[in-house]
Amino acid sequence: MYSIIDIETTGLSPNREKITEIAIYVHDGEKVIDEFTTLLNPEIEIPYRITQLTGINNKMVKESPKFYEVAKRIVEMTEDTIFVGHNVHFDYNFIRKEFRELGYDYQRKKMCTARLSRKLLPGRRSYSLGKLCQELGIENPHRHRAFGDAKATLKLFEILLKVEKNIEDISMHGLNTNLDRNLIDKLPQEPGVYYFHNDNGTIIYIGKSINIRERVLSHLTNNASKRAIEMRNEIADIGFELTGNELIALLLESNEIKKHTPRYNKAQRRTGFNCGLYYYKDVNGYLRLKIDKNNLEQIPLTSFTSTLSAKSHLFMLAEAFNLCQKLCGLFDTTGACFQYNIHKCNGACIGKESQGLYNARVLQAIEPYRFEEKNFIVIDKGRTQGEKSVIYVENGKYLGHGFIDFKYNGAMGIEMLKDCIRPFPDHRDVQQILKSFIKRNKVERIITW
Repeated sequence: MYSIIDIETTGLSPNREKITEIAIYVHDGEKVIDEFTTLLNPEIEIPYRITQLTGINNKMVKESPKFYEVAKRIVEMTEDTIFVGHNVHFDYNFIRKEFRELGYDYQRKKMCTARLSRKLLPGRRSYSLGKLCQELGIENPHRHRAFGDAKATLKLFEILLKVEKNIEDISMHGLNTNLDRNLIDKLPQEPGVYYFHNDNGTIIYIGKSINIRERVLSHLTNNASKRAIEMRNEIADIGFELTGNELIALLLESNEIKKHTPRYNKAQRRTGFNCGLYYYKDVNGYLRLKIDKNNLEQIPLTSFTSTLSAKSHLFMLAEAFNLCQKLCGLFDTTGACFQYNIHKCNGACIGKESQGLYNARVLQAIEPYRFEEKNFIVIDKGRTQGEKSVIYVENGKYLGHGFIDFKYNGAMGIEMLKDCIRPFPDHRDVQQILKSFIKRNKVERIITW
């Protein structure tokens, strides 16, 4: 059962704004079995720019019910259903906030038709609701009204259901005759890395996904480009390795692509990041940034495909954080740098600015490229219940990852965790994966020392 839902609001932030209209269509997978739509009194003023967009004004909602008056109906309609929306997090977060203010913890499984469209309808110019409706011939004369957009999302949802059914019923027509259909059916819907092999057993593509089966099916039905069709027709066997979570999948994928250099991973296997941004402390105690060739002994803060792009980035950092161009290797002189002469450098180049003040700005500039801690272990979901994944970083260097069967209770020692680690090489891509993922995503636990 599905509840296709759309709302209109007084603004974009669930923390400050309110809902002005809601529309719900309950769908059993074949047809609509219930529906509900109403304007809502947000109990705050509707900004003029919102009225221009939606057509909903303060006068229209004055006599409309308040959210608490329809809350019970919403709960009952959507109970035991999947909450479906286009860019679903927007609608879901607003509705959850409204319920939270009433002291009720509203939770439903979610499905996003925008995300589903990217998977099932690849190669579209845009995945906005309006553009998809135009391309698919879905009429929506009431755009930016909840009842209009919900109805359009419903029509899109029904199209996606049919497409997904066709994918589930995928025939072997057009695929490599050596590819076993039973193998496809047995693929797990779990995070991991998957491998495509040709008739000779050679790995031709390596990918990662939080749902291996869904991602593999998207490859097998991809007609978006000549290269995609060519790869699809070469697939004679499929292997996979479960990772338990997305971060391990990213790390393993990066290592495996570099190890096997598959033909169709051309973009990802490139090792054309020839130079990097490094830093060191000079004899006078100043932290200095420099562009240098990448090597196996040092891990750069970040890497670039060319010296020109690296220097352009360093010029940008120097300007943004008022760093000395001479100390960044961008201005070659034995005296003061040019920026000092035009009063844009504080004089670190000739010792006029203290090391402490200057170094503080350098650290601020490179903070996004560094781990917050040099020594840490990341604990996250494992491949089975009771198992945990372990990622080990020591002195800023990635040593590898592994899995261990335990329920963390604070008694597990660092050395015991380290013993489960399978060694993997550290390189700039791994460093970038770890830094960006940990900053943007939650993991179960990070242990530092």
